[in-house]
Order: sequence, then structure tokens, then C-alpha cells
Amino acid sequence: MSQQIQFLLRAEEMPTHWYNLNADFPEPMPPPLHPGTKQPVTLGDMTAIFPENLVRQEMSPERHIEIPQAVADVYALYRPTPLLRAVRLEQALQTPAHIYYKYEGVSPAGSHKPNTAIPQAYYNKVAGTKRLATETGAGQWGSSLAMACSVFGLECNIYMVKVSFHQKPYRKLLMQTYGATVHASPSTETEFGRKVLAADPDSHGSLGIAISEAIEDTVKHPGTKYSLGSVLNHVCLHQSIIGEETIRQMAMAGEEPDVIFACAGGGSNFAGLAFPFVRQKIAGKTKCRIVGVEPASCPSLTKGELRYDFGDTAETTPLMMMYTLGHQFMPPSIHAGGLRYHGMAPMVSHCKKLGLIEALAVPQMKVFKAAVTFARSEGLVPAPESSHAIAAVIDEAIKCREENRKRVLVFNLSGNGLLDLAAFDSYLTGKMHETGNDD
Repeated sequence: MSQQIQFLLRAEEMPTHWYNLNADFPEPMPPPLHPGTKQPVTLGDMTAIFPENLVRQEMSPERHIEIPQAVADVYALYRPTPLLRAVRLEQALQTPAHIYYKYEGVSPAGSHKPNTAIPQAYYNKVAGTKRLATETGAGQWGSSLAMACSVFGLECNIYMVKVSFHQKPYRKLLMQTYGATVHASPSTETEFGRKVLAADPDSHGSLGIAISEAIEDTVKHPGTKYSLGSVLNHVCLHQSIIGEETIRQMAMAGEEPDVIFACAGGGSNFAGLAFPFVRQKIAGKTKCRIVGVEPASCPSLTKGELRYDFGDTAETTPLMMMYTLGHQFMPPSIHAGGLRYHGMAPMVSHCKKLGLIEALAVPQMKVFKAAVTFARSEGLVPAPESSHAIAAVIDEAIKCREENRKRVLVFNLSGNGLLDLAAFDSYLTGKMHETGNDD
């Protein structure tokens, strides 16, 4: 069997509701704390930087939240996304495993990030917001929010981690094409950025620093709200459409996953694929393993501490209970810029604490070797972030071959790598090397 196998939902089969895992946790999550009082944050605390309608989603105990028609109309540009069986990869690995991938790279911005960028722009527009400020690492989130803001008529101001700003110039250009303003972070645009540059003029930046700049920008500009592309509950909520579609598509394939993989940085694409399956796991309807795969050089889930920590470097966000390397952690300049974050989403962290998910870390060279293997068999160039999941899938498929045992493996191909070709050039020409904990 060598033909490509696709499982496609019709447009009318797209889920009509997002799924909120908070409703089904067997043990409640610890609440976020106010950075000053150390008391649980209130709705009023959060509305200083977010619109009230999104804060209500962030704090919602409801199991399902309806997708507004205006959001569904924009989703229709690319959703439902395909589930594909990687037959050629199976053959290349000579494995009895069946490998499936949910391909989110078909979105206009090339990744899963529009799944939350579109509703965030919509809810801000409804709330009267004129301008959004945000951060971005590799640029998948920034380009997605820029696209969503262009659709709903909002200004967009983006602080892009400096190392990615220079590594990935075409992502910056994509954001600018959508109408956004983009700054290399740390920047001279904010007081905190200037402080960082004074201490380290050559700082490569981090998502923690960029978040601090975006929040400072928000509070200093009237009509502006802050938008975050990962970590928070409402982001995980919006991304759940990935897993909800995948469950339906796996039923079309007539198979059930044995192991589910997704890369993990802040946690958004992982949560998107995993949380609907975690729901089934809690209900006793599946025993599948669910694995978050992170960079060995930024291993929050595998080597971080589960404790309250700030989401940003300047200590302006609420304190969140999460696996963290510490908000002052400066990650190495790996090419998977979207995974260079010191902490993990509280909901993902809670899943790990409860034993509902697993985690593993892989080094950069192994990631790119897997990415090239996938591209040469399946024809799709994957994003460096997504390639962490591919590396884990390949290891599991080889194990299946060695044990002569069939398993069904599913992973989220969360974005394409067509704007990451400079990273592939570095790998293919022998210029890439391991960094930090990769050694």
C-alpha cells in the first residue's frame, strides 16, 4: 500500500463547540494568584489587560462553549483540517505501526495558531478593543494574530523574540504583510526592553521578555488589550477543535490511538490535540498514552519544578501553578523558537501532575534528522516545533518494528516549515550544533 490516505470531514461536520477540560478534571486546578496580594485573581484583575468576554472563558467551568458563527465563518477558510496516514513514512521505517498526523499547516498562516487568534480577535472586536499587543517566538503566533486582526479590523503590535526576528525574516514580513507592526525583543519601545538591553546589549531575547514588553505596551496605550497565543486556559479551549476533529476522523479510519504525540512549548497545540483524548481517558474510554515532546534545551515538563511562577520575566503576570524552569531562565538559541518558553500551560501541567500525560525531551539534531526523514517520505516540510513530535513518533515506530508489534500512533503536525528553511539550511550544511542541555 503506497497511496496517500486522507480522512476528511465535511464543512458541516466541523465541531460547533470548544471543549473545556477544566470541567472534567478529577482534582481542581490551583487558581492563578495576583502578583501583589498573592490571592486568587478576580475577573476585575484580569480585565486590566484582557477583554471581559475572554476572561469569562478563562475562568469558565462549562464543559462546552459554543463557537460564534462569525468565528466559524473565518475557520471555514481552512477547517476542518485533514487527518492523514503517513504510509510512506511507515514504509521508510519498515514498521508495522500505523502512523497518522493531523495537519494544521493548511491554515492561512501555516500553523494551528489561528484556531485561537481568530476568536481572540473576534471577542476583542466585540468588546470594543481597537488595538492588540502580543509577543511571538518563531512567528507562528504573531503571523496568526496579524492575520486575524486584519480580518476583524484591529491594529496589531508584536514583540518578536530577537533571535527569531533575525533567524526567520520571512515570518516578520508575513506579519507586516497582514498589517502588523513588529519589533525585535528586547526592544527600545518599552521601559523593560530598554532595561534588558542596558544589562545585556547582545540579548537574544526570550518569550518571557517579549511578554513583559507586550503587557507594558498594553497598559500604556488606551484602547489596547493583550493577546497570548499559548499557556492560558482560553487558548487551550480554542485549540480543542483539533482533538475534537481528530476523534471523529479516527473513527472514520476505524482505529483507536495507542499513543498520541505533540510538541510542547507553552502547551497550545499539545492541549489542542490531547485534551479531548484526556477527556476520554478520565471517562475510562481509552487507555492511550499521551506524550508531550519538548526541546532538551528547554525542558520545562521533564526537568522543571511544579510551582507557582510568573509567566513573564518582569513579574507582571499572575502567578500560575505550572512546571517551570524559572521566569528568569534564558533558553539557548534553538531553531524551534516557538518552544523557547520557561513554563508550561497550567492545564497541561495539571494533566502531568495527575498522571494523565507523559513527557519526553529530544535534542535539536535529532529533531532535524526526523524532520528531513519525514519530508523525504511524506513530501511535507514540517515546522521545527512540530518535528519534535515526529522524532518521538519515529522512535516509537522503530520500537514497534523491533518488537514486531502494531501500534496506532497519532501526532499533531502543528505547522509547516516553509518559512523555516534557513534552519534546514543550517542542518543540511553541517552548521547546526546542539545547544545547552542538548549536549
